Amino acid sequence: MTTTAPRTATSAPGLLRLMALATGLSVAGNYLAHPILGLLQERLGMSETAAGMLVTAAQAGYAVGLVLLVPMADAVRRRPLALALLLITAAALVAAGAAPSGGVLLVAATVAAITSVGAQVIVPYAAELAGPEHQARAVGIVMSGLVLGTVVSRFLSGVLSDLAGWRTPYLVLAALLVVVTAALSRALPRHDPGRPGLTPSGYRALLVSMAGLVRELPVLRLRAVLIGLALGSFMVQGAAVTFLLAGSRYGWTPAAIGAIGLLGAVGALSGPTIGKFVDRGHGAVLTAGGLGLQATAWLLMIPAGGAIGLPALIVGLALMGIGQQAALNSSQAVVFSLRPEARGRINAVFMGTFFLGGTLGSAATAALWPLAGWTGACLLGAGLAAAALVLYLVFRGVERAPSA
Repeated sequence: MTTTAPRTATSAPGLLRLMALATGLSVAGNYLAHPILGLLQERLGMSETAAGMLVTAAQAGYAVGLVLLVPMADAVRRRPLALALLLITAAALVAAGAAPSGGVLLVAATVAAITSVGAQVIVPYAAELAGPEHQARAVGIVMSGLVLGTVVSRFLSGVLSDLAGWRTPYLVLAALLVVVTAALSRALPRHDPGRPGLTPSGYRALLVSMAGLVRELPVLRLRAVLIGLALGSFMVQGAAVTFLLAGSRYGWTPAAIGAIGLLGAVGALSGPTIGKFVDRGHGAVLTAGGLGLQATAWLLMIPAGGAIGLPALIVGLALMGIGQQAALNSSQAVVFSLRPEARGRINAVFMGTFFLGGTLGSAATAALWPLAGWTGACLLGAGLAAAALVLYLVFRGVERAPSA
């Protein structure tokens, strides 16, 4: 009698790419409103403040999902949890696309944002399926899909809205998400380990235990803080590049500014290659090198506000994307290896700090721009990345300690 080995992320052709596509589509809905806020104001009678709340609700909803939903992956089977969250996200996107008013759109978009953390259930699930030898490469591939989803969605939302109205991006994304979820349900292995399930008291204990993980795991604290600083550095460019290109020196249209954001795909596409080197034992070099590359990229972009202009900006944005991806992928590989049975909660802490850093970086840029302009923004971005690098070099000894 022969037995069939369980299908894994490395043995099933295309499974990692399908998981990457699912994560990208899952988070894409959080960025659909960015290029069409003016159109939403016009068609739904939303005020500028109400339209802006769509952006805030997406970020806040994602943070809520990270805290309340992602930890559940440690107590229930990951396969049905991930599939359920993807389908709920699709349903919320349909409601958003059919919204008769701005208020309904805001509620639907918030629900979609909360459940879009299905992507953060899939990422550690891919690491589990791949096994220790291929873990970083698997995470790199799946995270590449997530990053591409955030980058490409804004561009496509503007294009689809111009062609067929503001509802189209939401409805098209929902349809794609349903199709990919159906494919994923067939492709994911059914040997997802059984877990005891959650009682109300068990759920509360699960959430409380995240604080214990932070106390007990100095490596998690180190990696979460440095990656938060790294995303803070990266997100400086979100506002600063828009301010620069929309200003008198360049005078670009919103569509053209959105197109240059596609340079973020360079970093995303480097994820699988970075993951291979992490799996070969070069994670520490990639962490330090990635943070250093981010800081250097910001310094290289300072001339974009003057004579050198666009070439400096293009080169800097591409290098910064690669550096940020290297720091993120290598850090994820480290934290996912700490306690495999707690990957959901560890990922919630790690990614929560990650996005908090990005939010603070964006806010600092908005406050600094009127005072120091492009040069000040570049120095802020470089300073955050350099701070992360110094933090890592000073405290990386905790990663060699027995308790780590």
